[in-house]
Amino acid sequence: MKKKILFLLPLALLLMASSCVSVRVIADYDRNADFNTYKTYAFYKTGIDKAMISDLDKKRILRAIENEMANKGFVKSENPDLLVSIFTKEREQVDIYNNAGWGWGWGWGPGWGFWNPWMFGGGAGWGNNISTRTEGSLYIDLIDTKSKDLIWQGRGVGTLNNTSNIEKKEERIREFVTEIMEKYPPNSLASN
Repeated sequence: MKKKILFLLPLALLLMASSCVSVRVIADYDRNADFNTYKTYAFYKTGIDKAMISDLDKKRILRAIENEMANKGFVKSENPDLLVSIFTKEREQVDIYNNAGWGWGWGWGPGWGFWNPWMFGGGAGWGNNISTRTEGSLYIDLIDTKSKDLIWQGRGVGTLNNTSNIEKKEERIREFVTEIMEKYPPNSLASN
């Protein structure tokens, strides 16, 4: 039994670590839009200016979107088919782990919580581990310039790396954008 627990512990830790790294993505779209007609894009400055993040992070997000749009064959244009806008949300996530433990050892005697240095006995301990993390959402909106309608929206939700390491921050932003843009065009949604 002890070997089984020792084997499962690293597996559980690995799953917890990988769940913190991933980006959960949801996409929605207008079923009446003809996505084959969109070839060019521009950024919707009015919408982007409202995003509640630093200008440096906005630039990082926009560069990542430019890269993804180019990979999909889009061309940036002064007279675009699509406008690209972003907005963000952030919230503190509090995780509470209730730990109850049993054990044997020196110092605990009969009864609960009575310390007896002369007895060898069983005991129990309780405690809560509390951790906080910042969970962020990045929305990428694609707007038809002729109809002014939102035709596609992708949202990525995941833990943000609150780090001063610029390379790690840029990597996490690229990961968010890449994961979101994998859901565009929506024809690929049916196959996922």
